[in-house]
Amino acid sequence: MKIRLAVGAVLTAGLVAGSVGVAGLAGAVPNAERPSDALGDAAPALLAVGDFDFSRPETVATGLQVPWGMDFLPDGSALVAQRPTGQVVRVRPGQAPEPVVTISGVTPVSEGGLLGLAVSPTYAQDGWIYVYFTTATDNRITRFRLTAPQTQQPVLTGLNRAAIHNGGRIAFGPDGMLYVGVGDAGQTASAQDPQSRNGKILRIRPDGTVPPDNPTAGSPVYSLGHRHVQGLAWDAQGRLYATEFGQNTWDEINLIVAGGNYGWPTVEGRANDPRFRDPLLTWTPAEASPSGATIAGNRLFVASLRGNRLWNVPLNGSGGVGTPTAELAGSYGRLRTVEYGPDGWLWVTTSNRDGRGTPAATDDRILRFPPGDGTTPPPTTPPPTMPPPTTPPPTTPPPTTPPPTTGPANCAVSWTANQWNSGFTADVRVTNRGAALTGWTVTWSFGGNQQVTNAWNAQVTQSGRNVTARNAAWNGSLPTNGTVSFGFQATYSGTNDRPTDFQLNGTPCQPN
Repeated sequence: MKIRLAVGAVLTAGLVAGSVGVAGLAGAVPNAERPSDALGDAAPALLAVGDFDFSRPETVATGLQVPWGMDFLPDGSALVAQRPTGQVVRVRPGQAPEPVVTISGVTPVSEGGLLGLAVSPTYAQDGWIYVYFTTATDNRITRFRLTAPQTQQPVLTGLNRAAIHNGGRIAFGPDGMLYVGVGDAGQTASAQDPQSRNGKILRIRPDGTVPPDNPTAGSPVYSLGHRHVQGLAWDAQGRLYATEFGQNTWDEINLIVAGGNYGWPTVEGRANDPRFRDPLLTWTPAEASPSGATIAGNRLFVASLRGNRLWNVPLNGSGGVGTPTAELAGSYGRLRTVEYGPDGWLWVTTSNRDGRGTPAATDDRILRFPPGDGTTPPPTTPPPTMPPPTTPPPTTPPPTTPPPTTGPANCAVSWTANQWNSGFTADVRVTNRGAALTGWTVTWSFGGNQQVTNAWNAQVTQSGRNVTARNAAWNGSLPTNGTVSFGFQATYSGTNDRPTDFQLNGTPCQPN
């Protein structure tokens, strides 16, 4: 799951953090009644990033077999791993799923099979796609390219496998490292064994080697004491949240820190023991059995299997959580994966053909849910010393974004930055010198540690140093010699040089 920053909306007020079960969350109270911008000044009330209209589902794909891992390519299409078949399919709204590759060596036994999938954060340069799967002898990660999908390169092998608790979720963090949720494979003692990679969250380089700044030199172990992690998600500040299956009593959401011990099997749920880190939130397994997770704005969404619902958990911006809300309760059965898409919609997969659900005729499905008002408005009050925002959208924008035209486009880009001690805003103007476009995507890479915090007039996502800006619902048309402008706010330290590698729909642009 990549960090995805939706545009032109400020975060709603957070709620006081709680490390309690659902029944105990009634005492959580709001700590603010109005949103604020990234600089802490009062801002007008806007639709918060993370507000989705769950009454307007769009069916993206049907007839799938336990869709498990999912991530997005730069063109906005999704790659989806199917657990029992070992097949990866490419999914686009309005089109039938397109088979990409069947991963060799997949052994689908009970909870095993083809599990996690992650697209390289530097995909434009290296083309790598990563998958986690069960073989006859182990759990492992390999990578491949769409240009040669049958050539699969091992990245991490030899993880203990079993019929249960294989883990399997993989995701690139904002640091560009690959994080791996590995289950205890039914051997509970492994979770507390620092020499075992099972019952852990691992952190590795994209080539499988160990980063030098991991908690223990030479070890891929990032955190331990886990039973069965299946969800990994980062907030805009780079904090990692993980979902975890309990045994009989408590499922968990944990805030993950380097070297942290989360207690399993010594404890399930809260320990109140200084040796272990307590969960932020617990549910009973009947309420949750939490699998995939994603963050949109200040909301953590958790797909629940046995709970047959999508949990909507407020984040307070300081690493805590507020009172969760159950969405889609009983509407679609078991939910396995949720991702905040680069289109600004929330994508959800069902898991009713996994042997534990009651499948409908069209299961398994991928659904997506639009932002709450079908558009993402630009901010009306910019931060101090920031230049005025660009012209706001029409009063009644179209409800959906037209499909992008992906042909070549000659282009020019101007970049105007307004900088202060630890932050800046940038106004980006892109002129299309090629054929008329019905949808546009602008990409670039930062040279330092810049991190986008909000934006307007575009949908902005960031993975590591790579940034992608896509048209909003109302400004996708870009005629020949036409110009579109958008802006964003970001933090930085050290140098803040202007990017030089702008591309429009994949074609390099000239500075203007």
